Amino acid sequence: MRTRMLEAAEELLNASPDRDIATRAVCEAVGVGAPVLYRLFGDKNGLLSALVDYGFDRYLATKRAAEPSEDPVTDLRNGWDTHVEFAKSHPAVYRLMFSPSFATVPSAAQEAMRLLRETLDRCAAAGRLRIGSGTAAQMIMSANIGVALNLVTQPENYPDPDLSRRVRDAVHAAVLVPDRATAHAGGDGSLVVAALQLAAILRDHETGLGEPETALLLHWLDTLASVRA
Repeated sequence: MRTRMLEAAEELLNASPDRDIATRAVCEAVGVGAPVLYRLFGDKNGLLSALVDYGFDRYLATKRAAEPSEDPVTDLRNGWDTHVEFAKSHPAVYRLMFSPSFATVPSAAQEAMRLLRETLDRCAAAGRLRIGSGTAAQMIMSANIGVALNLVTQPENYPDPDLSRRVRDAVHAAVLVPDRATAHAGGDGSLVVAALQLAAILRDHETGLGEPETALLLHWLDTLASVRA
């Protein structure tokens, strides 16, 4: 019953011209009385909060189910595209999920950022990242959410079907080097790429170094990357 009511609420939100729903309409859609909704969700705010959690559950399920390929850059591009496709498939819920009105950031949003950073760490280990994974994740997630929100809230102002790809490629170009050869070809950015690559490998592999030596080396590498970035 809880899932049925959440699905009904989402369907009604998608069809609502003013992006609002009445709890009575949700109850009527599933054929129950108001006491059932109040028992399951407390009130309308509780229903909407549960709908946000339900949206994040489905969103993260697609991220968790994605099998890493041999090319982390391809995985990064696919992650952007699946994010936008989820938003377009669930516009009303997506608006709620990334609403700026949250008093605290949902833990699911933090997990989404963590999963993105894991992919970026793989890019760094492959010698493809030109800035730190934390900064890169913030840039990519901000742009990804911005594009998706504009597409679902103002489609008439963003009719270009290639907009998402264009923004994706522009942001990725800012955080990635084109290929492994470029990463080692010299120039101002090559030292940063090498430092980020070695740091990512050290964090993910046994090296035979003791914990103090590893921590010191990582500190040097992170400092080098931040100074030269």
